[in-house]
Amino acid sequence: MNPVFSHRLEVRWREMDALGHVNNAQYLSYVEETRVQWFNAAQTDWQAQASAPIVAAIHVDFRRPIHWPESILVHLYADKRGGRSATIGHRIVSAAAPDIVYAEGYTVLVWVGRDGKTVELPDYIAGLFG
Repeated sequence: MNPVFSHRLEVRWREMDALGHVNNAQYLSYVEETRVQWFNAAQTDWQAQASAPIVAAIHVDFRRPIHWPESILVHLYADKRGGRSATIGHRIVSAAAPDIVYAEGYTVLVWVGRDGKTVELPDYIAGLFG
């Protein structure tokens, strides 16, 4: 399956832990940043809409540690679309050697209105799933 969106990021020194590799929580930040960039590419004012995505679930399989310095690519995949939710797959790889997979998994997002109730997916997201 081909990614629907990819984003390159530079690993920063401050993201390292005491063992000399990127802290596992940082992987989720890489995925979040890529997801925000994808939404920005699809709809520049998505955060000002009447509804917004919230994370319902995240699954990450850590394949190998990331060490500094490193450039990574985060690929996103349109896995599954529901009426009020979307499952977005993710894979983090080395930008220089894409066969090196650092992590992969998925995020389930649910769209919620400003009143806190779930709503239908906005058109700009539904359209990303084809």
